[in-house]
Amino acid sequence: MKTSVPERMRWWIEARFGMFIHWGVYAIPGRGEWVMYQEHFTNEEYARLADQFNPQHYDPAEWVALAQDAGMKYMVLTTRHHDGFCLFDSKVSDFTAPKTAARRDLIAEYAEACHRAGMRMGFYYSLEDWRFPGQLPHLPKKEDAVYEPMVEQAHAQVRELCTNYGAVDILWYDGNFPSHVWRSRELNAMVRSLQPGIIINDRSGEPEDFGTPENVIVAQQGPWEACYTMTDSWGYASGDPNYKTPGTLLRLLAACVAQDGNFLLNVGPDAEGRFPSEAATRLRAIGQWMRVNGEAIYCAGRSPVIAPALGWSTRSGDNVYLLIQRWPGTILPFAWCGSTVRSARLATTGQALTIKQCGDRVWLYGLPKEAPDPDLNVVELTFDGEPRMHIPAYT
Repeated sequence: MKTSVPERMRWWIEARFGMFIHWGVYAIPGRGEWVMYQEHFTNEEYARLADQFNPQHYDPAEWVALAQDAGMKYMVLTTRHHDGFCLFDSKVSDFTAPKTAARRDLIAEYAEACHRAGMRMGFYYSLEDWRFPGQLPHLPKKEDAVYEPMVEQAHAQVRELCTNYGAVDILWYDGNFPSHVWRSRELNAMVRSLQPGIIINDRSGEPEDFGTPENVIVAQQGPWEACYTMTDSWGYASGDPNYKTPGTLLRLLAACVAQDGNFLLNVGPDAEGRFPSEAATRLRAIGQWMRVNGEAIYCAGRSPVIAPALGWSTRSGDNVYLLIQRWPGTILPFAWCGSTVRSARLATTGQALTIKQCGDRVWLYGLPKEAPDPDLNVVELTFDGEPRMHIPAYT
């Protein structure tokens, strides 16, 4: 785990796994969060969705409980997407949940549920708002003055989010088109004055605290987090059955942690505030795995001892965890190991393994012929001293 990061980020780096939630009035048509733009809704047509958005089954305490059951350590919810609809009470917009059919500040309920459960809590906020003139993505850029009312609204709403909901752990910007107009340094200085411990992502036009590759894993020099969808959609899409398997999701998580990154896994609730059953099933399956193998994820990061023929490796303290995607059979070989392996254990079953080591080459004996976990198996290694890589000299 990296040590050259601000202390306020320590918890986030140790957490490694969080829940992303895309939710808004776009859940009513159920064709994804870009439906306003993709289907050319007028502002007036789209506003009628807000007159229907009254989620009777919204219970953020249930959301938090499911995230915790999945082993997630923080949550990030869309307070406003590019469509401009606010789930929170804003004084500078009438296009909000409290001023339309819901008559509730849905973000206040989410923040309270997170705080009550001890869950780290973040806000997603889209800077751009498609309802403003000249703002649709296909339009050419305008003079900066055209965007000023939208920029002023964004500054005011970010202030509201950082003032009215207690401690905010993460501010997750998105939608910074055009990227140069937002007065982002001023905006983020205001955010930090209101929430000194907050962590800010890189999508305001400033690098800030962490990078955010989307639906791809790209390791970066500093702290980073890959955000991923469970299906092909971020917002609720009733016609999208392309759910990734629990095994695929666990392997994505492993790939992030093994490269010093976090994994932010998205769920898109329906218009009533319910998680799709397919998503809930996958979250519970991941949670079962995490309860057995969580030491390979939490507080873990890049390992100097690797077994690339088998899968990813992580390190926590002086322990190394082989996250095996390609089961080797009864003997597990790896090399390039510069430290003496003192013990080895198949974490999936608790079984101790027999070790043979010759220089930098290691063989582990006693594994079952077939993989005991169909999704992802973990072997825990302990060493005499610090685990190190050995690079042989070839002549």
